Amino acid sequence: MRRRRIVQEEEASFDMTPMLDIVFIMLIFFIVTTSFVKESGVDVSRPSAQTAERKERGNILIAITADNQVWIDKRQIDLRAVRANVERLHAENPEGGVIIQADKSSNNGTLISVIDQARLAGVSNVSIAAVPGI
Repeated sequence: MRRRRIVQEEEASFDMTPMLDIVFIMLIFFIVTTSFVKESGVDVSRPSAQTAERKERGNILIAITADNQVWIDKRQIDLRAVRANVERLHAENPEGGVIIQADKSSNNGTLISVIDQARLAGVSNVSIAAVPGI
């Protein structure tokens, strides 16, 4: 009688290994397919525009502050280094474009120089960020 009870207890357990394998595979899948939001590193007062559109693709963000400082990846960089940084970031994400977040008080000359450097880096999709207007 005693042997029969031991056999029944062993049959009641089940193996959790396949379920854990599936959970870990799903975790890896979600980590690989997740796109992370990158920020330029500074807050910019963007101008408003009636034709502003939201872009969802992974992009290279460049910020130009009111005193014409250029920021990429939370670092202030020199205007001459924009091309090298954009080339490096574009090599990591060739499908993304460049979005320039220029402060409305910044100089047009700085904005044009940054656009020029981004295009010289090989990125044809360069946009200027704006707040949707009325």
